[in-house]
Amino acid sequence: MPVDRALAQLVERVGAFHITHRGMKRAQRIIEAALAGGAVDDAARGAYLNEVHRYFERFDAEARAQLRDVDRQLERINQIHFNFTAERGVAVKRIEAIDAVLASLHELQGRMP
Repeated sequence: MPVDRALAQLVERVGAFHITHRGMKRAQRIIEAALAGGAVDDAARGAYLNEVHRYFERFDAEARAQLRDVDRQLERINQIHFNFTAERGVAVKRIEAIDAVLASLHELQGRMP
């Protein structure tokens, strides 16, 4: 069977990943060899597509779980940032009020005989 361009593109795209899984690495080597030979039979094509599906479904689930975890951590950090910003605002207002009291005190003390 002649080489399917879409399959060749998929093989190239998958080959760009650093794959450590033995089954996926083996399937990648086999399909790359078949493509280099100029013909990929239906069995090799099907086996490769199944292995890519299995591998990348797990990979996708892991990546999405990691993204959810990072998003949760970012939400927590944003809440902490918001809380500290609000707390800082309260502290600044307190300092301004205290400064006003101390300024009044110094003014009154300066008028004392």
